[in-house]
Amino acid sequence: MNTLTSPGWQFLKCQWLNLVRQPAYTLPTLLFPVIFYAFFGLLMIPGLSLWLLCTYSTFGIMGAALFSFGVSIAVERGQGWLLLLRASPAPIAGLVIGKAAAAMLFALVIVVSISVLAGWFGGVRLETSQWAGLVMVQMIGTIPFCLLGLSLGLLLSPNAAPAVINIIYLPLAFLSGLWVPATQFPPFLQSLATWLPPYHLAELALNITGAKTSDWMVSVLILVIYTIIFAALTALGWKRLDGSRS
Repeated sequence: MNTLTSPGWQFLKCQWLNLVRQPAYTLPTLLFPVIFYAFFGLLMIPGLSLWLLCTYSTFGIMGAALFSFGVSIAVERGQGWLLLLRASPAPIAGLVIGKAAAAMLFALVIVVSISVLAGWFGGVRLETSQWAGLVMVQMIGTIPFCLLGLSLGLLLSPNAAPAVINIIYLPLAFLSGLWVPATQFPPFLQSLATWLPPYHLAELALNITGAKTSDWMVSVLILVIYTIIFAALTALGWKRLDGSRS
């Protein structure tokens, strides 16, 4: 069977189209971080163009991951779609992988868009390997946030999901130093930032681009730990879904 016409591929394609055809999700997810970077990284504080390229791209991929899973899963669960899907021959893994693939593609578009602005208008100059490394880190970096979004989507009601995710998303981005460098925070908030996953994803991006030198292995370790924690929350959400079906 041709891979592109297989049921699994078709299911992944449907998940991607389902997200793309929702402009209320697509446009803010793609444009919000790019506009933020254009305003702050290029106009307000151009001296930090490279730094903000790394942090605002992290901010952007967080939103793509959290909202592609959190809100859509909560809505689909509320509509009974997940229970219907689990009773059908369609693989439930296809739903998760399809949304994760969509989040990674959105991350790719966001990082490339901000990178184009940084290169053309911000004077940022990097080696080809550094540009590629930045894109790769940010795309892989969607994984823990996809799991966080998935767990929230499974545990929250459709009405509560958008508000709760925004309450988590925006403060988490700020406290991680994605809008303003954490070094400008009071000491307590600087210490807090070093325990948050977006901070460490941004640290990896900053290391790859040469904007900062730090122990990247610590950042990888902390992101792996958070990935395990969010995976456990996701398992709890699936268990709850199974309980509601019984």
